[in-house]
Order: sequence, then C-alpha cells, then structure tokens
Amino acid sequence: MPSLDIQNPGMPDLQFVLFVSALCTADLSTLNVPSELRATIFDRCWALIHTEAPPTDPKERVLDLRGGTELTLEACLSTIRSLLTDAGIRTLTWDHPVSEPTHESTPA
Repeated sequence: MPSLDIQNPGMPDLQFVLFVSALCTADLSTLNVPSELRATIFDRCWALIHTEAPPTDPKERVLDLRGGTELTLEACLSTIRSLLTDAGIRTLTWDHPVSEPTHESTPA
C-alpha cells in the first residue's frame, strides 16, 4: 500500500502540494483522510490562490499554482500539513489498483 510522510515526503514542495491535493480530490475510498477533511484541504488551498469560491464539479477541482508565488506555495504546504497534523494524520496511505494503459507503448 503506498504511503507518504507529510513532514518528510521525499519530493519537492510543489510536487507534494499538487500530489496531496490530487489525492484529496480523487475518489479513493482507501485514503486515510476523511472526506470532510479532504474537501477542507482543497478548499483552503484554493482560497489562497483564487478570489472566487472553489468549484463544486469534481472535474474542476484541480489546483493550478502556475500563477502563484513561492509564498503561495508555502501557504498551501503549511495549510496541508497543519490540517493533517491537527487531525492526527502523519502519514497518508491509500490503495489504488493499477490502471489499464490508455495508450499502447509499442507498435503492434
């Protein structure tokens, strides 16, 4: 089962923020983060980047940090870590079966 230490993820901060936000918006029943907390994490990070309310359509719930600054990234990182830590979650765990390939990687 994959896992991710929220204090020492072993990846750059930008990758961590995008990865955790993707996990929080994915429909993974095995992620050890309650759905209410997942929504809160995404909504608070969204509010750091945008002035409008977060989208309700699951397909539109994607963080785009390209227009942000280093300060925005740090704020998202801090928000994610503090919300998870306050909930007693130090390591994210999930299970996701391997998906079928969407493209052939070698010619037939």
